[in-house]
Amino acid sequence: MKKGLLFSVMIIFAFSCAKQMDQKKESKSPILKEEKTPLVGGDLDEHGCKVSAGYTWSVLRKECIRVFQIGTRLNHYEQSGETATTSAFVIFENNGNKAELFLDTQKESIILERKSEGQPWVKDDWQLIPWKGYVLKKAEVIKYTGQ
Repeated sequence: MKKGLLFSVMIIFAFSCAKQMDQKKESKSPILKEEKTPLVGGDLDEHGCKVSAGYTWSVLRKECIRVFQIGTRLNHYEQSGETATTSAFVIFENNGNKAELFLDTQKESIILERKSEGQPWVKDDWQLIPWKGYVLKKAEVIKYTGQ
């Protein structure tokens, strides 16, 4: 019984000494301190969307969405044998008069508007034309196509 009690006291003493030594090392040497890395999925953008989980803010819907799940994919229009591995996406307002364009080259989405059904959605020099799916032009140059 005395041996068991003595053994328990020795273990507790050893753990407390080891803990004190670790604390002294951390306080004396800032090099030994490790910075905590953020958890996967723990990043939020300014709207509260989890970017690492594939969410982005939609101005039209006023919520975080996954454009690759609900949007229409537009692939780069292949020119001179070049192939691209990324895509753009577009989502539409319920009445269809506004379209939100998510480009792989731009952080913020672009809101395109059309005057009537069958007409292209337009914003500055961007045009989304409903033709055999969709054709997206910038300054009269085809950039993306999709269905």
